[in-house]
Amino acid sequence: MHSHHSHSGQFCKHAAGTLEEVVLEAIRQGFEVYGLSEHVPRYRQIDLYPEEEGLTLDQISSQFEQFLVEAHRLKALYASQIRLLVGLETEFITALDLESLDALLQKHQGQVEYIVGSLHHLNRIPIDFDRPTFEKAIESVDGSSAFLCAYFDAQYEVLRRFHPEVIRHLDLCRLYNPTLQFSEFPEALERAKRNILYAIDYGALFEINAAALRKNWETPYPGVDLLQIILQHGGRLALSDDSHGPHAVGLNYGRLPGYLERAGVADLWFLEYSETPNAYGRNVRAVKMEQHWAAHPFWSRFS
Repeated sequence: MHSHHSHSGQFCKHAAGTLEEVVLEAIRQGFEVYGLSEHVPRYRQIDLYPEEEGLTLDQISSQFEQFLVEAHRLKALYASQIRLLVGLETEFITALDLESLDALLQKHQGQVEYIVGSLHHLNRIPIDFDRPTFEKAIESVDGSSAFLCAYFDAQYEVLRRFHPEVIRHLDLCRLYNPTLQFSEFPEALERAKRNILYAIDYGALFEINAAALRKNWETPYPGVDLLQIILQHGGRLALSDDSHGPHAVGLNYGRLPGYLERAGVADLWFLEYSETPNAYGRNVRAVKMEQHWAAHPFWSRFS
C-alpha cells in the first residue's frame, strides 16, 4: 500500500517524532511506497505559527534543507524494505511563496522528486489553524461564496505554475463546514471543476486523504461531490495518510475501503521513482496498481 503525504516533528513543529520513526512505522505496517513531504519554508516572519515562536526565517529554510538530506539518507538506508519518495508540500500565502518555490526547486533539482500541491491560507490568513481564524478568513473576503471562489482561484495558480504530481486536500476550504455542498455555490463549483479538469489534463493524482477523518469529517478529502467529478472525468486517485508523526501513520486507513466502494472507485494509482524526469523535471511517474485495490493484502489487518 502507499501514502504520498507525511510530516514529522523533526521538521514540522506541529507534528511529532523523528522522520526515521515515521519511516520505521510505515515499514512496520507494511507500506510499500511512502512519501516524505515536509512543508516548504515560509518567507515572512508573520507567517510563522505559534509553535515556531523564536525561530528565524533562516532557521526555517535551513530546517527544510536538513529534511532533504535526512530523507535521502533514509531512502537509501531502508531501500530494501520500503520505497521512499522525497517531496515537498507547497504553500501559497503571497506571491513571494511562489517565487521562492521556483528558486527552491531550481536549487534542489533532483532532490525534490515530487510536489504535493496544497493551499493553507486565504487572503494571508490560515484556514486550517482553528475555527475562529477560519471564520476570519471568510469574513476578510466578504462571505462564503467569495471565500470559496478565492480558494479555488489560488489553488489554480499553484496548479498552473507548478503542476504538482499530487493534489492534496482538494476541498480544505470546507474544513470546518464539511457538509457544505458546492452545488449551493455555483461560481465556486465551476472553479473547482476547472481545477480538476486542469489537473487531470496534465496527469496529476488526486489524494484520498485520510486526515479529514481525524478532523470529524464523515469522509476523507475530497468530499463525495468533488470525488464524483474527478471520477466522471477520468481522474486518477492515490492514497495519503497525511501523518504528522509515527502515531498517525496509516491512521484511519481502515475506513477508506468503505468510502472507495460506495463511490465506485475501480483503480488506485501511486507514484514511483523514475530515472527519467517527467515533463516538469521531477523524478517520478504515476503507476496503476496491478490488482484491484480491494484485493490488496494490506486491508486484511483492518478486518
